[in-house]
Amino acid sequence: MSPPPVTTRPELLGTHAMVSSTHWLASQSGMAVLEAGGNAFDAAVAAGLVLHVVEPHLNGLGGDVPVIGCVAGSDQPFVLCGQGTAPASATPEAFAALGLDLIPGTGLLAAVVPGAFATWMDLLARYGTWYVADVMAYAIGYARHGHPLLAQAAATIDRVADHLERHWPTSAAVYLPGGQVPTAGERLRNEALATTLERIVVEAQAAGPRREHQIEAARAAFYEGFVAEEIDRFCAQEVMDSSGRPHRGLLTGDDLTAWRVREEPPATIDIAGCTVAKTGPWGQGPALLQQLAVLRGTDLQDTRPGSAELVHTVVENAKLAYADRDAWYGDPDHTDVPLAALLSADYARVRGDLVTPTASGTLRPGSPAGRPPRLPLRVTAEIARLRREDGHGGPGARPAAAGTGEPTFATDADLPTGADGTVRGDTCHLDVVDAAGNIVSVTPSGGWLQSSPLVGSLGMALSTRAQMFWLEPGLPNSVGPHRRPRTTLSPTLVLRDGVAVLACGTPGGDQQDQWQLPFLLNHLVFGMDLQQAIDAPTWHTTHLVSSFDPREIELLGLHAEERLGASVLQDLRRRGHRVTTTGPWSLGRLTAVGVRPDGMLRAAATPRGMQAYAVGR
Repeated sequence: MSPPPVTTRPELLGTHAMVSSTHWLASQSGMAVLEAGGNAFDAAVAAGLVLHVVEPHLNGLGGDVPVIGCVAGSDQPFVLCGQGTAPASATPEAFAALGLDLIPGTGLLAAVVPGAFATWMDLLARYGTWYVADVMAYAIGYARHGHPLLAQAAATIDRVADHLERHWPTSAAVYLPGGQVPTAGERLRNEALATTLERIVVEAQAAGPRREHQIEAARAAFYEGFVAEEIDRFCAQEVMDSSGRPHRGLLTGDDLTAWRVREEPPATIDIAGCTVAKTGPWGQGPALLQQLAVLRGTDLQDTRPGSAELVHTVVENAKLAYADRDAWYGDPDHTDVPLAALLSADYARVRGDLVTPTASGTLRPGSPAGRPPRLPLRVTAEIARLRREDGHGGPGARPAAAGTGEPTFATDADLPTGADGTVRGDTCHLDVVDAAGNIVSVTPSGGWLQSSPLVGSLGMALSTRAQMFWLEPGLPNSVGPHRRPRTTLSPTLVLRDGVAVLACGTPGGDQQDQWQLPFLLNHLVFGMDLQQAIDAPTWHTTHLVSSFDPREIELLGLHAEERLGASVLQDLRRRGHRVTTTGPWSLGRLTAVGVRPDGMLRAAATPRGMQAYAVGR
């Protein structure tokens, strides 16, 4: 018998509970809740709030959060849409009047309603068992007493220090203590955020002894009370943004008051004896489902994990799915997204027939239900320019650093930096399963320290997710009042025979559903355990329209970890891919929890970046 493959960490196995997240302090905080009798949903709320504190360059209390989960004994997973909407005054005309053709990626103009906090409260109210004060205690403690600053956070602060000092003094007061850039591992406090959370707890407890009343009072304190009032005042002032000019925000307290969390059914597809569940087309999750719909018509068992044939096939399918994303996805409350047609078997066959042995150099959105696709004029003009520069259908020189979009685990030198010194944000992820079988997957994001200044005395920044809208009218993802921007946040849930058996996800912007796909194939098709599937070398294509300002395109671009091997990388180049080889452990930040067929709980986390951690027993 051959020995089992060596992995960077063991796949955790146990019977009590499992938590896996992109920060060890959040994972252990969630486990502490489970040890004290809370369920998976209580633990997710507590751990998610901790992520807002300890990963401020990746997410924040003023950010966004989609949730997908399933209650033990139910075969019906649920989605909570924690993606805040555009302000009531956010119209193409409003931005045109400011002389803008793209929404700036930083500052206040891109601010949407902060959806995270209400979503945590909604998850707690619907499915949790704990009180507000209990789940918030961990985050309050780290904000008040400090946490060790991550090396990536320190590098981000260093990159934007001059911008904070000159333009965002509220942020400088927290992230440049004593006027200095903090070092990696230094204890960092955000006492203004602690005070905000403590005041919410006080107002919650003042609502009386009933749990549901306290949760509603906490929500109201944020969206109708002192937090909304402070956001309203702060957005009325001019703040420097990535356009190079200061602008006031469009977000008001009334926008917060009018917003509510939505519970929705997920979009799903069946493959390898399982059902994969994702958010609706207000997120990019269906792009993963579209890829799986094509791949289930392929004899994957005849391919080898990490082979050039598999990578090529997956990449070419990703190009097609993401072209559809850019042509069709948007807020289904405001646009007719043909989701059923996009996920149909007939459409998958048509799209699969487009995959050839060589790499395609064009963006090819399809025509679901016979409807013609429409890409933004800015995109079609950029593609034409790239072709003119290259002369044979490929791109002009437009290199992209590893993990661009929402950069993940780039080195200090690779952090994408704008002309004003700002650095784009990333994302976090969190998965929890408990002994009863409750399971949940969450991808908190937005409210990055480098994207927007801290709001007054609140100690939190706002989400700049509106940068993902187009200003051209009439598109599925055009900006408009109360619309949800088509986000990249994409948690995943997998069910087998009606039982939820896997929750997983990763940060990474446009790459989230690309990095999850090889993981799912490794686990569901090729039989790897969770840690083996996460550790395996991965890749992604940049042959798509970046979701983030400045909306770059890198046709034929393929970024791959060098561990795929020289022969595989050479084969991919021979097929026409423009391969950028990244470090051996550079792409993806997956975490996962699950349930084995024998009922044993399992968990794993990526070693990439040396901060994600799975815990359990």
